[in-house]
Amino acid sequence: MSTVILEVASSADVKRRALEALKGRRQGARISFATPELLWKVLTAKRWELLKAMAGQGPLTIRETARRVGRDVKAVHGDVHALLDAGLLDRADGRRIVFPFDAVRVDFTLHAA
Repeated sequence: MSTVILEVASSADVKRRALEALKGRRQGARISFATPELLWKVLTAKRWELLKAMAGQGPLTIRETARRVGRDVKAVHGDVHALLDAGLLDRADGRRIVFPFDAVRVDFTLHAA
């Protein structure tokens, strides 16, 4: 099973992990956001629903993805492009898209102000 970790991380943390990866140490699949607010701006409830429907399913068309979540194709198209821009989805052959993971873990800590 392949899992991606969505996390809130500083640029220093991301650079440290990149240096470790260059040394050959596995870091796992991670997509980092600078703040929790940015993570939730990108990962809305409707987009989370898309990821759940696509997890482990292989390449799908936007139309098929919309059918699976019971939403309008045009609305799903906009959400898919936001997820592509954020690096959460990949383009597959032709006109299909893919979420190349079977599971998602969201990891961040809320600190007192």
